Amino acid sequence: MKKPSLLTQILLAFVLAIIVGSIFGSSAEVVSPLGTFFLRLIQFVIAPLILATLVTGIASLGSGKKLARLGAKTVGFFLTTTLIAVSLGLAIGFLFSPGEGLNIEPPATGSVEVNETEGVVTTLLNIIPTNPFAALAEQNILQIIFFAAALGIGITIVGEKAIPVRRFFEGFADVLLKITGAIMKLAPIGVFGIMAPIVGNYGLAVLLPLGKVILAVAVACILHVLIVYGLAVKTLGKTSLLHFFKGMAPAALVGFTTSSSAATLPVTLKNAQERVGVSKETSSFVLPLGATINMDGGAIYQGIAVLFIAQFYGIELTVLQIFTVMLTATLASTGAAGVPGAGLIMLAMVLSSAGLPIEGIALVAAIDRILDMFRTGTNILGDAAASVVIDRSENKNKPIEANELAS
Repeated sequence: MKKPSLLTQILLAFVLAIIVGSIFGSSAEVVSPLGTFFLRLIQFVIAPLILATLVTGIASLGSGKKLARLGAKTVGFFLTTTLIAVSLGLAIGFLFSPGEGLNIEPPATGSVEVNETEGVVTTLLNIIPTNPFAALAEQNILQIIFFAAALGIGITIVGEKAIPVRRFFEGFADVLLKITGAIMKLAPIGVFGIMAPIVGNYGLAVLLPLGKVILAVAVACILHVLIVYGLAVKTLGKTSLLHFFKGMAPAALVGFTTSSSAATLPVTLKNAQERVGVSKETSSFVLPLGATINMDGGAIYQGIAVLFIAQFYGIELTVLQIFTVMLTATLASTGAAGVPGAGLIMLAMVLSSAGLPIEGIALVAAIDRILDMFRTGTNILGDAAASVVIDRSENKNKPIEANELAS
């Protein structure tokens, strides 16, 4: 009998986790070490994999102009789709009106603690690591990207003398991708260990009163993926949608489960290169950057959450407030960290910019972990779609046939 594909195994583990969590409730927490085990395996390859693949990718570009062109295309794609995402979120928010007629007790002011975000100048300066090895140890992705970019550019400038260094990183990247492949075989166990406790702890008692918010975010994310990413992949990337979605499905499911674009990055890189056919050169540059600055799912969530909170408090948004939300959510999402819970911090920034009550965050805090799953799954597919489109624009995209996909 043929062994089920990895995607089938992950889906079965997902369904089993929902059943176990529903039956055993909070007692399902006993399987959480399985999820922790899987996450730690993923996390241990993140920093070296980003470093190795990005150094290799940038060094292979060959010139500063090529790097600048690739960077401009990547950031341009992310900003465009993020603006569309927040607009879609606002539209779905108006359509679903999740905050109208909600019969729950409003939170008290200050009931949710939200850390302040750093200023723009400080954030930009913090991209430059004072100690690159500390950045690797702390898994500071932006600083790792800066370090890798510096090494890649340096290798290009030095030329032939740096060929051994370039070959080292190429071999190092191949080794880490093989390790990632071995870790992915344990993905079904990890998904089960993560999801079962979540389902057990977030029972229907929490989900039902805020069901319209969850439904609105889910619908908006699905529409964004199918329409925006689908059109981009099909028309600009010249790639079959079935091929793309089938190839990236394991990464999207891992992202949905972990709620972390950064933690899913090794899987995203492997799937994009081996299952979709994106070149190492493009994927090594676009995907680590996307895991840090591309948060379309977060932009959708912020648009819906802002309307939800405004409707709950009976505040009718003006055209200026809506425009402010669109602009701030786009910029905030671009700067959001690819880790669980970052959405609440960004939402605080957006609410403040629009003059809405920041304590309204408590309304969605209880279901933020659920919403975070939809956000992250969307972000992963957005990163992958960008890599396909940009790879095609660079005339490197050579799609492989569906029957060649890794199981």
